[in-house]
Amino acid sequence: MSSATTPPDSDPSQRRRVHSMLKHYYGLNEEGKVTEQAESLDPCDINGPHFDPEVYLNKLRMECSLGELMDHESCMVKQIRSLDSDMQTLVYENYNKFISATDTIRKMKNDFKKMEDEMDCLSANMAAITEFSAHISGTLQDQHAQITKLSGVHTLLRKLQFLFELPARLNKCLELQAYAQAVSAHRRARCVLQQYSHMPSFRGIQDDCHVIMEQLAQQLRQKFRDGGSSAKDLSECVELLLQLDEPAEELCDKFLSHAHSSTTNPFLSPTAGTDILEFIDRGCNEFVSSLCLVIASYQELFINRPQEGELASKNIPEMANGKLHVFVDTLAARYFSLVERRIQEEKGVSDNSLLVRALDRFHRRLQAISKLLPGSAVPSQGTEIVVRAARERIKQYLSALQTFYHDSLTDVRQALAAPRHKDATPSLPELLTSLSNFILNQLKSVLASVHLFTAKDITFSNKPYFKGEFCSQGVREGLVVSFIKFICQSSRQYCESAGDRGGSTPPALLLLLSRLCLDYETSTISYILTLTDEQFLVQHHTPVTPVTALCAEAREAAQKLLNHYVKVQGLIISQMLRKSVETRDWVNTIEPRNVRAVMKRVVEDTTSIDVQVGLLYEEGVRKAHSSDSSKRTFSVYSSSRQQIRYAPSYTPSAPMDTNLLSNIHKLFSERIDIFSPVEFNKVSVLTGIIKISLKTFLECVRLRTFGRYGLQQIQVDCHYLQMYLWRFVSDENLVHFLLDEIVGSAAHRCLDPSPMEQSVIEVICERG
Repeated sequence: MSSATTPPDSDPSQRRRVHSMLKHYYGLNEEGKVTEQAESLDPCDINGPHFDPEVYLNKLRMECSLGELMDHESCMVKQIRSLDSDMQTLVYENYNKFISATDTIRKMKNDFKKMEDEMDCLSANMAAITEFSAHISGTLQDQHAQITKLSGVHTLLRKLQFLFELPARLNKCLELQAYAQAVSAHRRARCVLQQYSHMPSFRGIQDDCHVIMEQLAQQLRQKFRDGGSSAKDLSECVELLLQLDEPAEELCDKFLSHAHSSTTNPFLSPTAGTDILEFIDRGCNEFVSSLCLVIASYQELFINRPQEGELASKNIPEMANGKLHVFVDTLAARYFSLVERRIQEEKGVSDNSLLVRALDRFHRRLQAISKLLPGSAVPSQGTEIVVRAARERIKQYLSALQTFYHDSLTDVRQALAAPRHKDATPSLPELLTSLSNFILNQLKSVLASVHLFTAKDITFSNKPYFKGEFCSQGVREGLVVSFIKFICQSSRQYCESAGDRGGSTPPALLLLLSRLCLDYETSTISYILTLTDEQFLVQHHTPVTPVTALCAEAREAAQKLLNHYVKVQGLIISQMLRKSVETRDWVNTIEPRNVRAVMKRVVEDTTSIDVQVGLLYEEGVRKAHSSDSSKRTFSVYSSSRQQIRYAPSYTPSAPMDTNLLSNIHKLFSERIDIFSPVEFNKVSVLTGIIKISLKTFLECVRLRTFGRYGLQQIQVDCHYLQMYLWRFVSDENLVHFLLDEIVGSAAHRCLDPSPMEQSVIEVICERG
């Protein structure tokens, strides 16, 4: 029956509703405290204290209909049943708690009764103990002073027994090499023996102990001289000697002297066959670790040791610290010299990671010394070694880049001198592209290798030098800018005069280098420096070479190379013309029937140069050509016709001198600058070469004397040159003017100036 009426505990919502109703009924809030509410005076409030049933029923009968009354009745019946059910549920829920509380109260009554019995027993025992203690105190009160006196005498006798047995105890410890126990026992008795040294018996004990302790000190000193003691044994010896009042300065010197040999002996000089990382590892494991152990032991013995009594007034830690700094600096200097000597042996630049890892490990291990010995200059000296190694590495990479550049140029010269196909000329654009790519890729590879010095996992990369000066002055200026300047300077060296280095330089190489420098000026330099600045985060706190200055230097080198190329090619053609003029007898030559072979060679070489330059440079700007450029004729008496035109105004009765009129005409003609700088285009380059060639031809003609047929041969040669050379230059009038000068000069120096008919010249040239 109880199981059927007990509500389930698994409905927390119903339980919360019941609890809230009970709290509301008793006037409690959510925290369980009584809330003060205003009392309702309405007699119709069914929940109020002044509720009147009769008034409530009369009100319902007056206000509600029969149906509403029946509904109200059914609702009230439901509420009554619900309240009855809730009350029953509440009773059932607390029934077990009431039973448990009843059992607990019954058990507490039994426990308290037992406890009362035990307390009564304890009180009786305490009373008996108090009575017995009072009885003992009363019995021994008369003998208390005597017992205290006898206890003091017993303690004194034990101390005297220890003093009398001390020499034997010390000898036994000396035999067993228990030096620490001997020193401890002697230190406990030393003050007493010193205090009662005026008594003969104590004086004898003191003398015996002094002799024994002197022997012990001698054995401890012997450990310093043996050199085979471990660091722990050595530290124990020093500590015991300090307790025996040995001079601290002498002990410091002996400790450091022994530590010097034990620290440096295992570390040998660098040997061949070991890489740099293995060498640094061995040095760190054998030298740096031993040095750190010596520093820690030394500080524990002499510096961090508490100073008491007379030792406190001697300021031993300051003295010992100074000796330690000198000792560490001396050993570190020797170690650093070996490390630097080994680093200098690293000449290969193929793999830079091994050196960087070795320097990182070297720098990392030295930081332990800075923690053990604050204020030591050893870590900063180690950082300086790393900095010098980085600087030296940059120099090595610069030298490697320079060597690579020279080797690349050698390969280009070999390709120009001996092409793969016997009848094929090597492609200059391909050579230029390959050379530029090789140099750029090699420079990128070097930058990647040098960038290892600034990697985040490298300990010394956060040093100020590697964040600032290394990036700006080292990599940017010392490596990249220096290499670019080297390219420009070495390229300019090919422009030396004949007979020097530049005299044997192939003209094609000059042309290729000029284009390379021009490409550097237009794009490559900016790209390389931008890449460097981004990769190394260069901060321009220090003065650096601006991009414009490097571009100007590259353009200057390109201009000089191109000028020299024009000069060299012009001199090659000039040499052919000069030999053709000087080796011929122009007075007794036969009547010309064809164009001389040298003129054909000049046209062929000029055409070849035009093709060669066109491979690397743009066409350029030309002046408009006349429609009869190839049909222009050269008159031997062009100056004499001018004489006829202008002579009547000067000398009506006699003809003017031909040479004088020619010179007057030159004064009013446009001056031609033969060796003027050329522009970076094909037309300007060919114009410069042709000017040099024709000017040389003109000067050679002026030094010869011509016969009738010699003059006619010059006419044929000049007409042939005019037919082909005018199309290569920017202004055809320049070619016409120089060829006019050549023919005119030959006519002035002709013994029998009888020119050839123009129609005959054209036939010969067209046939030739």
